[in-house]
Amino acid sequence: MLVTRNLTPGESVYGEKRIAVDVPASTPDGVPTKVEYRVWNPFRSKLAAGIMGGLDEFYIAPGKKVLYLGAASGTSVSHVSDVVGPEGIVYAVEFSHRSGRDLITMAKKRPNIIPIIEDARHPQKYRMLVGMVDVVFADVAQPDQARIIALNSHMFLKDQGGVVISIKANCIDSTVDAETVFASEVQKLRKERVKPQEQLTLEPYERDHCIVVGKYLRSSN
Repeated sequence: MLVTRNLTPGESVYGEKRIAVDVPASTPDGVPTKVEYRVWNPFRSKLAAGIMGGLDEFYIAPGKKVLYLGAASGTSVSHVSDVVGPEGIVYAVEFSHRSGRDLITMAKKRPNIIPIIEDARHPQKYRMLVGMVDVVFADVAQPDQARIIALNSHMFLKDQGGVVISIKANCIDSTVDAETVFASEVQKLRKERVKPQEQLTLEPYERDHCIVVGKYLRSSN
């Protein structure tokens, strides 16, 4: 089971199970406390599926700044918010106004999420809202997703920052097998100064999906 420490104890985001754990007092005269965790379902989150599949490094950690492309209504974003904690920031970009409404509602209770209802193909439209980030995560399921990720990385990602991408094969090219699509997308990322470090399929949670992790080299030397 995968869980994240709830940034907003007592609150569920999408009906997920919450688990409270008793933490003993750290000093003899202290009082025990409760810490609440939220169950992160890998069947509902590509990032969770990748973690459950054994990703070694995905760059998202306490205090990190994350640019999340394809935030949808914020199911996975809320768990990333838990992981980065109060010192981190999640810039959550979503194009759909319908999903965006849910995202904005959720972000009202989570001050480390900045919801941005814009097209990730045009990062210049939100350049005044987003600072330099440590990692770009993308789940955009578009044929030109490598270009979308590159545009955002060139604008916002620190040198040596992380790039984490969920690739859905049939959204890019349904006429060839998934492995061919994955290899082609990785090659496109290489051309945009992303050095691939890890790739794994998301079976049994998602069919014909993979997740790719790479390091961004701002200088091409």
